[in-house]
Amino acid sequence: MRTLLICHHDEPINRLGVARWLASFSELSGIIEIHEPGRRLWRRVRREFRRVGPIRFLDVLAFRLYSRLVLSARDRAFEAAALERLSATYPPLDPRTPVLVTHDPNSAEVVAFLRGLAPDVVLARCKTLLKKDVYSLPARGTFVLHTGICPEYRNAHGCFWALAHDDLSKVGATLLQIDDGVDTGPIYGYFSYRYDEVAESPGMIYDRVVLENLEAIRQRLVDIVAGRVRSLDTSGRRSATWGQPWLTKYLRWKLRARKRRRENACVRVS
Repeated sequence: MRTLLICHHDEPINRLGVARWLASFSELSGIIEIHEPGRRLWRRVRREFRRVGPIRFLDVLAFRLYSRLVLSARDRAFEAAALERLSATYPPLDPRTPVLVTHDPNSAEVVAFLRGLAPDVVLARCKTLLKKDVYSLPARGTFVLHTGICPEYRNAHGCFWALAHDDLSKVGATLLQIDDGVDTGPIYGYFSYRYDEVAESPGMIYDRVVLENLEAIRQRLVDIVAGRVRSLDTSGRRSATWGQPWLTKYLRWKLRARKRRRENACVRVS
């Protein structure tokens, strides 16, 4: 099958590692590499401010500061080690693989690029919502690996919000096909692993729910293209959208996680 990857230029796990993984079992027909302009970040900031209000927005900013000061060094080390493992596992890309650099994944040049390459499947690892003119072009569809279990944890940071609400069985990634909504399309699989909610940061968990399941995700994509698998029935389940993490929720989650670990240790000893 012919695949194509949409990703951000400054996320090497996707741009380099996931690209190699796709090319290992499919014909990677091209890569769309997004270089976002600063104004798009400010649009996200304004949208989150409207979502949560001024007081809670300070909570969002506090988590961002905490993450930069406390979590970022370990996260970068984890990402570097993960990329090294991916590079050791999957061969380098063909240097002739077409790459389109763009500021907007919904632009006319992206549409023309996709039409020219005619992939069967597009894997979108990007923050920008794709328009129908883009996501409808691949023959078998455009898919995302959303780091959250849908429909309960749609939009951003689903794993974080599941952990923040002690919904520990809903920490994972969702393979879904893009439609006009926000993570509302047909769902083709859930993927998780034995995460460590005490030791691991949200960023590590976001990466590992995907990276620990690449073989299973590969097989599911192959089965989708071959028509051997149907989407899952999610009717009757709660559906909600979520935004950026809050520092207060993060600290309370970590306190509860440590308490759970102590209680489980006591049970094992007794």
